[in-house]
Amino acid sequence: MALTLYPAIDLKDGACVRLRRGEMDQATVYAEDPAAQARAFEAAGFTALHVVDLNGAFAGRPVNGEAVRAILAAVAMPVQLGGGIRDMAGIAAWIELGISRVILGSAAVKNPALVREAAAAFPGRIIVGIDARDGMVATEGWAETSSLPATEMAMRLQDAGIAAIIHTDIARDGMLQGLNLDATEALAAAIAIPVIASGGVAGIEDIRNLRAAAARTPNLAGTIIGRALYDGRIDPQAALAEAAGC
Repeated sequence: MALTLYPAIDLKDGACVRLRRGEMDQATVYAEDPAAQARAFEAAGFTALHVVDLNGAFAGRPVNGEAVRAILAAVAMPVQLGGGIRDMAGIAAWIELGISRVILGSAAVKNPALVREAAAAFPGRIIVGIDARDGMVATEGWAETSSLPATEMAMRLQDAGIAAIIHTDIARDGMLQGLNLDATEALAAAIAIPVIASGGVAGIEDIRNLRAAAARTPNLAGTIIGRALYDGRIDPQAALAEAAGC
């Protein structure tokens, strides 16, 4: 089964940036026009887009709404969105505007009932982001680390009705050190929910290794790619071919 590759657009102050380990003061601006960047990803052949409102994740409410709406107007491919979405009204509003799947992170830790309510109201449209620091779940834009192990949180979500889990290793995010496949595969093996790997993709070898892992753990469904795409370390066509098993 083909893996889905999600190019990442992280929004900070209206621009497309990449952080290192989630540190807002370690931001590199890659594009002042996120909508144009989204169009470029679509033109390169990608079929889905991962967008995060970084300011929103810290503020606990959407901040980069204008940029998100511009992205939605610019591309036809599905867009999944996270960052600062904490209630049913916010989830419904984004879905009505055209967001394909809403990502709940901090809200999923602090308000598990919201995940179940949202998944029931919007089948197939709710994803949970499990962001881990040293194996423990981090929240509030990664500014806080909980006492909840990432795998335990994933197991609690087994019957919640969500479409997927995004597992991010914070220590590797934006660092081009390669995916933490051991941790991601262990988490995926504990549940039946599709799992998307995130954090640290550095080159085509990471996609090849993820395909090998998916042969062992079939619910590994894809990966999010950020800095490696922006820095030209990964050729989109080669990456998509590898993900498709070509």
